[in-house]
Amino acid sequence: MTTDKNLHAQITDLIAHEKELRTQLTDGKITPDEEHAQLREVEVQLDQCWDLLRQRDALRRSGGNPDDAAVRSENVVEGYLN
Repeated sequence: MTTDKNLHAQITDLIAHEKELRTQLTDGKITPDEEHAQLREVEVQLDQCWDLLRQRDALRRSGGNPDDAAVRSENVVEGYLN
């Protein structure tokens, strides 16, 4: 079962990974193409985590069960308008 606490921990880990990728690029350990591809994956995962947290909050506020929230696909979370 996913909890808000677990999601926040996952977000923290993904942000740390994002920073590590940038450091690896600066240190010449990965190429710009590798960094870009890996950052894209991290960004999608972050967007999915934030979306899931928002779903859980909306369900909670409307009297629903936050555990009914589900991870949405990359196409869905990356298709939102800002």
